[in-house]
Amino acid sequence: MIRLTLRSLRAEALRMLLSALAVVLGVAFIAGTLIFVDGMRAGAYERAGTFDRHTDLGVYPSGDKALPASLVDRVRAVDGVAAAAGELTGAGGLLGADGRPVLGYAVLAAIPTEAALRSYDVVSGRLPDRAGEVVLDAPTVAEEGFTLGAPVQIGGTGGAARPYTLVGTVDVAGSVRDVGGPFIGLVGPDALAVSGARGYGRIMVAARPGTSETVLADRLRAVVGGADASVKSRQQILDEAVDDAVRDLNQFMMLLLIFVGVAVVVAGFVIANTFAIVLAQRTRRTALLRLVGATRGQVFRAALLESALVGFVASVLGVLLGVALAAGMRLLMTRLDVPVSGGLTVAGSTVLTSLLLGTALTVASALLPAWRGTTVAPVAALTDAAVQPSRGAGRLRLIFGAVVLGAGVAALAGAASAGQVLLVAVGGVLAFFGIVLFGPVLVPALIRVIGWPARRLFGMTVGLAVANAVRNPRRIAATATALVIGIGLVSAFVVGARSTKDGIDRSVDAEIGTDFVVSGIGQNLPAALAGELAARPELGVVHEQRSTVTGDIEVRAAHPALVGRTLTGVLAGDVGRLGPGQVLVHRELAQARGWQVGSAVTIAGRPFRVAAVVADDAPAMVASAAPEGHVIEVDDADFAALFPRERGFLAEIDPASGVSAEEARDAIEAVLARYPTVNLMDQGAYKKMLTGTVDMLLAFVTALLGLAVVIALVGVANTLSLSVVERTRENAVLRAVGLTRARMRAMLAAEAVLMALVGAVLGIGLGTGVSAAAMALLARLGGDFHVVLPLGQLGLILGVAVLAALLASVLPARRALSRPVVEALADQ
Repeated sequence: MIRLTLRSLRAEALRMLLSALAVVLGVAFIAGTLIFVDGMRAGAYERAGTFDRHTDLGVYPSGDKALPASLVDRVRAVDGVAAAAGELTGAGGLLGADGRPVLGYAVLAAIPTEAALRSYDVVSGRLPDRAGEVVLDAPTVAEEGFTLGAPVQIGGTGGAARPYTLVGTVDVAGSVRDVGGPFIGLVGPDALAVSGARGYGRIMVAARPGTSETVLADRLRAVVGGADASVKSRQQILDEAVDDAVRDLNQFMMLLLIFVGVAVVVAGFVIANTFAIVLAQRTRRTALLRLVGATRGQVFRAALLESALVGFVASVLGVLLGVALAAGMRLLMTRLDVPVSGGLTVAGSTVLTSLLLGTALTVASALLPAWRGTTVAPVAALTDAAVQPSRGAGRLRLIFGAVVLGAGVAALAGAASAGQVLLVAVGGVLAFFGIVLFGPVLVPALIRVIGWPARRLFGMTVGLAVANAVRNPRRIAATATALVIGIGLVSAFVVGARSTKDGIDRSVDAEIGTDFVVSGIGQNLPAALAGELAARPELGVVHEQRSTVTGDIEVRAAHPALVGRTLTGVLAGDVGRLGPGQVLVHRELAQARGWQVGSAVTIAGRPFRVAAVVADDAPAMVASAAPEGHVIEVDDADFAALFPRERGFLAEIDPASGVSAEEARDAIEAVLARYPTVNLMDQGAYKKMLTGTVDMLLAFVTALLGLAVVIALVGVANTLSLSVVERTRENAVLRAVGLTRARMRAMLAAEAVLMALVGAVLGIGLGTGVSAAAMALLARLGGDFHVVLPLGQLGLILGVAVLAALLASVLPARRALSRPVVEALADQ
């Protein structure tokens, strides 16, 4: 049987080619992902301790607190400490040679001045030794044309940009401080001033030679114990650095593996369908083997051996393609200026895992077709009547499928009222499995519905295509279902992204009532910025959105000219009285505390009076830690006096009366020229900035799911190609009675298009249903979200499916027309 199986594989290598292609693509995705992440992990291990090569101990704050600068001197004075330095990492900005901010998120770090703690790789010059000196990463210096010894303008949350002398360049590529933008290194006090930080993130300690690390750690704990800080050993520091790097990589890998799983499931459908068709076409051969003595078990094992060999060979090719795929992913990340550490690492475990998964997937997918292929009685199988290509699904399967599909639809419909995110996922999964189980009825019915108008337009050519497509309900359902997975997920993300962007647009319209918006780039606005803008006579309204939670109350800064735009009602009082000493209290808080207009309110120890009780039912763009509606709005000046260190990330600006928008923009830009960490936008640009992440995520997801769709379309081509082999004599008869070559091609093309269209329509319906449930849930939870159908994008999905189906029909049509009619009529 083994020799017979090998001969059969050689004889039917072409038939198994497309099936093997599905495995190749699936395994390539698995191997490529693992190789890419393994390379990044190796780089992470190498670079995890880059900035701690000379650190023996570290002092770390508890929670989100910062360590005061005075604690550094106390640590430095501990017996056994050779050097101690405070370190922080935050965000900053610098102006380029053209006076404009250098693009990209800039990492700012405090660099030790003590030689015993310096772990940076200097490319040129030296590290900063005193205040007023700075080092930058070498690529930024080269791109901007900076020279050593020249001034460079550096700024951050702490204030406007000021000149620092460039004394050197460093290499931070592939490290945790390489995020694609500039790197700025300053001495500790300068880093604190520029970043606006209240203290250091940690204190690095170098021990004197001969000092016991354990003894020194105990001494440090005795000194810093009262400062709510902890002491970590060098090994703890390195272990945590590695854990952080690997944790991020593992999360990234898990995200990629989700899409790998989708591609693998689709490949499983394609493989199972292929083996079902191939084994059905061998019915007579199998029967003959049974007649001459082969047992059912031998035939079954031979089919599994064949699937294992196909899976193994395809997996080997998939691993080779996976190496190329990993290299392509790395190149793409580099082109997009995304830092990637390490190279390509092809580990033995990755190769073995990919080979085993690919082979196991193929064998598992062939189990049911192989078992079914042995159930036909040997003698009956030698007659034409034994071949039952139109075998439908069992009644139990259809009933169960209808129940599961109904349960999925009910879960999606009830997710919003139940307020459960899990119901959306469960509903989507149940609906998909319902389509799988009920597919032998649903898919042929849809093909007849879609084919009816086409048959009226194009005549019997399409009629023959419809008849061919629905003759085997299980086969056509399996082919269409493979498409449902990929296109369903793509559609869910497309509809969800469009609906989310539309919701963001409405939220911005409700929250932002000014012509211009100034936002921080990855950080809050500099402390003095709002004051400088307000001092410009061209600007009438300057409001920095700031808030803080004290007790269980959210205190918001408000501007009298803007506060009314978000309110849905004024229950009592006059909002126009908002000003010094007067506040607005939201309805829920007023009811909870029994406050009315004129009531005395104490905020941070200062007395205020309630000017009005208001309602604000609009969804908040930023979540608050306070209970819903427990809000007090105070005048900007009062907020600044109460909470001087609280900053916001957004400022709203309107021109003064009689000032044009162009003049106001010029005035704003004149101020912002000294602040490299802020960005000026109008409302449209601000919306685009907020929705840019959604677009980027959609492109990323669509690209990853694209492979699943490609594999599913391979399944369409595979099904059509093998069906052509099965219908060799039938097609020859059609040609003999006058069907032209062009009409034969048109018939096969129509059959492929019908299969692809039904899968795409079901996928779009499923994806839209999942997105609709998700949007309804978000709306119930407080967001202003509604389902918005991007008809253009959904139409594009259908168009791509149709075009791909037409391409998939080319080779089967060529095969159907390649044999002479007389020879094809004699085919057995």
